[in-house]
Amino acid sequence: MTITGSIFSLQFVTSFALMAADAGSFDIKNESEFKKCVGAAARVEKLAGDMGFLEGPVWHSDGFLVFSDIPNNELTKWTKETGVTTFRKPSRNANGNTLDLQGRLMTAEHSGRRVSVAEKDGMVKTVVEQFNGKKFNSPNDVVVKSDGTVWFTDPPYGLPPGEKKEQEGNYVYRFDPKNGQVSVVANDFDMPNGLCFSPDEERLYVADSGKPRHIRVFEVNSEGSAAGGALFCKIDKGGPDGIRCDAEGRVWSSAGDGVHIFATDGALIGKILVPEGPANLCFGGTDGKTLFITARKSLYSIPVLVTGARRP
Repeated sequence: MTITGSIFSLQFVTSFALMAADAGSFDIKNESEFKKCVGAAARVEKLAGDMGFLEGPVWHSDGFLVFSDIPNNELTKWTKETGVTTFRKPSRNANGNTLDLQGRLMTAEHSGRRVSVAEKDGMVKTVVEQFNGKKFNSPNDVVVKSDGTVWFTDPPYGLPPGEKKEQEGNYVYRFDPKNGQVSVVANDFDMPNGLCFSPDEERLYVADSGKPRHIRVFEVNSEGSAAGGALFCKIDKGGPDGIRCDAEGRVWSSAGDGVHIFATDGALIGKILVPEGPANLCFGGTDGKTLFITARKSLYSIPVLVTGARRP
């Protein structure tokens, strides 16, 4: 073969490899719907790595990302300008994070066995830490409804060594700060994990990362309780962990091979493939159209065409 032919062959192989890599960025099941979510040229970008195990990303109203590094007992901050810095340490092995109605950071703490809130002056206070006089297992993920109620999951994944489980099961809870009452939303999960509301808050989605490896959907009643709990979708690679709704009501779930996007009827629209198995995700950025992904030891992002669900 001539040198020219060899160079051509090398260029062809290289171009083919690049095209294959690009094509492998997505696994599309419904092309027309996927195009509404993610642009064809969008690519996953690694923002930081070499950390412990990352979870709980939330875009802070002050313009930065906060996420948890669970084994390193640290809440971490990321900005484009400064990269990764410490936000709070120790964090009591923080996992899930969200913002309350006042824009304060609310956190599900594993070793703290509570849900906490950070005041504007930096003081961290307990929101709720027990049910029926018994400690929670290790609160995992948390969301705040537009009425101020706090909804969270409580599997025993982060139960501190040497401490005993006190709750009879692994429940989904609702806490009402107006009257201090804690109620069980669902008591029939194996390992309840991520949770999120639909844009109109008429639906509550809860991931089960235990044996079922699926997401269930509940109808939220006007008085604050939830009913139903039907199967919404199954995860075919790994299991669901963190989940989010976008502004159109689609459900975005972490999974073993990436981020799976589901239509409102539970049909799989497609997957954003990620080099490391994601644990959680959130929408953020200055325009709300960046998807941040915490995946094992690294933080990733990808530009998307939608924003996260907003409170009515």
